[in-house]
Amino acid sequence: MQIPVPCGMQAAMRPKGTAVELERRRRRAMRLLESGHSLATVARMVGAAFSAVWRWREAVRRHGPAALVPKPVPGRPPEIDGERLPRLLARGARAHGYSTDLWTTKRVATVITWEFGVHYHPAHVSRLLAACGWSCQKPERRAVERDEAAIAHWKRYRWTAVKKKPGA
Repeated sequence: MQIPVPCGMQAAMRPKGTAVELERRRRRAMRLLESGHSLATVARMVGAAFSAVWRWREAVRRHGPAALVPKPVPGRPPEIDGERLPRLLARGARAHGYSTDLWTTKRVATVITWEFGVHYHPAHVSRLLAACGWSCQKPERRAVERDEAAIAHWKRYRWTAVKKKPGA
């Protein structure tokens, strides 16, 4: 059974920052502890939970300063070049054989498979695009045959004649 997390609380989320920045924060916390600050004070100063500072202190006591070195990130390493993908997409969908220049997540996933040999589910492509600085957008649906002048004329003359008047 999963217990819901109240709003405003973060459950098991990695803190923001690179591995080097996070290690720097842990080492700063240890220096502050050595200088006589309490666990609670150090936690506030470095922006970490009390329990995290306590775990860091215990790790250093057991394994020395090497315990603060970041661990390798588990899982399969990314195989997509974060610089090459935006360049490929910037060329447009037509350059990749599509009839329109509209990029969909399914199309992007297909191009990723062609170019990098890595399969991405279309639902996960939006995260990858966000990491590259792109955003998912839906195009406006308008008929190709749409006549703006005729619509403006109808709104001005015909619509005012058929519109129900207030109080009538």
